[in-house]
Amino acid sequence: MTGPDDEPAGSEEGGPLVAIREVVAGYGGDPVLDGVSLSVERGEFVGLVGPNGAGKTTLLQTINGVRDPDSGQVLVDGASVDDLSSKAASRRVATVPQDTTVAFEFPVEDVVEMGRTPHRGRFGGDPDARDAVERALERTDTARFRARSVGSLSGGERQRVVLARALAQATPVLVLDEPTASLDVNHQVRTLELVRESTRGGKAALAAIHDLDLAARFCDRLVVLADGEVRAVGPPEEVLTGERVAAVFDTPAAVVPSPVTGAPTVTPLPDPTTESAADLCVHVAGSGTTAARTIATLAAAGATVTVGVVPTDGLAASVAREHGIDPVEASPFAPVDAATEAAARDSLAAADVAVVAGALPPSLHALVRDHDAVVRVTDDRAGQSGHDDEVGNPTAFSTEDATGTAGEFSPDSRATPETVVETVERVTTAPVAADD
Repeated sequence: MTGPDDEPAGSEEGGPLVAIREVVAGYGGDPVLDGVSLSVERGEFVGLVGPNGAGKTTLLQTINGVRDPDSGQVLVDGASVDDLSSKAASRRVATVPQDTTVAFEFPVEDVVEMGRTPHRGRFGGDPDARDAVERALERTDTARFRARSVGSLSGGERQRVVLARALAQATPVLVLDEPTASLDVNHQVRTLELVRESTRGGKAALAAIHDLDLAARFCDRLVVLADGEVRAVGPPEEVLTGERVAAVFDTPAAVVPSPVTGAPTVTPLPDPTTESAADLCVHVAGSGTTAARTIATLAAAGATVTVGVVPTDGLAASVAREHGIDPVEASPFAPVDAATEAAARDSLAAADVAVVAGALPPSLHALVRDHDAVVRVTDDRAGQSGHDDEVGNPTAFSTEDATGTAGEFSPDSRATPETVVETVERVTTAPVAADD
């Protein structure tokens, strides 16, 4: 039996800082977690994603010792959490909870200093407290209201104070439950950058994150939790697929790389069973991010999509393959040969709608010019000749029919997934010719 300040020896240098083995946990005999296993290595930031009620909070509580598992084992730095005293566990794991309410009207600086409680000896000494508190206040941008009562802060400000308290705790493991939920965009990014930066010094972090785009951008790996079970573990680009998001979150979604960060971005879409796009065959020609987003959007909306001509091994071709589509490809720096043109022409002939997405060489416009229904999706560089680059950053992404005047849409209409699908549906009932 260990004493109040004693703790088992830590793990060897190469082992994971957090190891969860076949954990079953729940409430009143009703399991929320059913045999969950995962690990978090030193220097790693792992995101925990899944729908509401998946068990994310329960899992985090088993790591910090708030909830005992019904079976299985939770190891932190090589020691079972069950074998640690509360104080010893708090020297290994710091928590940023979802509920950041502080019961008393303490000054902010005092709240952050509470993170040093596990490090105080029997007679109250903690020589590192002052430096740890100052560093945490500065890193979380909370030093400017150190003297204010914590009760006077907004929800987002209080969230940052609680993060500062966790950083001042100086533990090898951070667990965070929706750490960006109350923050504005600026502080969402800064908070996750700060967590990731902390792990680069050898800490391990596991965070439940609601925003899939943020999770994909900042986390080294993602763990998908649903119905109390781990459904997938791996790098964001492998874990976040349209098929998996649809299965886990019960909504169709388009998943494509961000044109800025390269990380996956997830856009929920309407249920294809309620959309007439599900009955359409759509052919997409184009390049770059614009074509990639259009392909993913239409495929997720339930349309039968064919693709070509797109640049060989480019982003549009990659996204097409991710959706089970075999694209017609051509080198962006060579003329389109007769066989490639014929393959694209055959797909176009079978399509209800032709979509030109992004820049297209003049020679390929002949492939769509004679189609009865044409939609053009453009970005701010659509007027440039040749292919747009493969990591472009569309800032004026817009949807129009081929004349740019028919129907309700103007050339400046913002191309959300819904407007792309709606425009494709609309031109099938009011066909127009391409206006090259």
